[in-house]
Amino acid sequence: MRGLALIALVVCILMTPLTAEVQPRSVRHHIGVLGATSPSTYAPFIEAFRQGLREFGYVEGKNIAITYRWADGRYERLPELAAELVRLNVDVIVTHGTPGTQAAKQATKTIPIVMAAVGDAVATGLIAGIAHPGGNVTGSSLFFPEVVAKRLELLKEGVPRITRIGVLLNPGNAAITPVIKAMDPVAKVLQVDLQYVEIASSNELQSAFATMARRRVDALVIVDDAMFIAHATRLADLASQYRLPTVGFREYVEAGGLMAYGVSLPDLWRIAASFVDRILKGAKPAALPVEQPSKFELLINRKAAKQLGLTIPPSLLLRADEVTP
Repeated sequence: MRGLALIALVVCILMTPLTAEVQPRSVRHHIGVLGATSPSTYAPFIEAFRQGLREFGYVEGKNIAITYRWADGRYERLPELAAELVRLNVDVIVTHGTPGTQAAKQATKTIPIVMAAVGDAVATGLIAGIAHPGGNVTGSSLFFPEVVAKRLELLKEGVPRITRIGVLLNPGNAAITPVIKAMDPVAKVLQVDLQYVEIASSNELQSAFATMARRRVDALVIVDDAMFIAHATRLADLASQYRLPTVGFREYVEAGGLMAYGVSLPDLWRIAASFVDRILKGAKPAALPVEQPSKFELLINRKAAKQLGLTIPPSLLLRADEVTP
């Protein structure tokens, strides 16, 4: 029995994730990842990141270690978690979303920070410029305001009858300010009334949809946020319950939502690995131009449309990159 217990102990040790506290001597580099929500939400993104690292010859437990810190949707915890990674003296911090990147930037001016994906990094003050980011932050930044404004156009094209459109956003995400500025003029051209609905916690989702029902909102645009990605299935269920045609991000359509327009987040996490590689080889973040995705995807869910009693115009279906059965 003692022998079996010893074997079980050894197996547990071997299966323990490698962190800064437990690293083999052969590990050369230590990467910190700051996540705004949970490991389950980030699973496809982290796998893409690991794949990207492997393509550059990095293998966990051999020449790199990765330490994760998760805020579980509580953005107020991000500064504390970022400070923990700084105290661990990681070689680089990888972030996702404006709140997490802001927290990391406030925690350190010297450790390189790689943005896997954020909104308008210039407008939110994360970098000085796209070509010359300056400071210790680089990575990928979206044309976020334009992307969300385009969602509004596509939703109106897909469901022409809509006139009052809800916009779901998280006030704790600084990236929403330029989004609102970009959406308002588009709404005027489309002659639709926008109803901004702010929620800072997933516990407020049900009440947010009830609020939109009282305001007689007849469609919804979801502004990207890590919390919303984590609760994509809940959002899709509520949109179906309240009979709201909705457009959001890829993960939303995969969870059963009607439409999505945007970028592939796993692709951006894979690109983040290339930034990490260059930094570990000596490149300075200030000299690494920020990348801006040029590929944007339109996804349409036929099943969701049928449940809502909608007929999506053929012209829109033809332009879609993916149409689910």
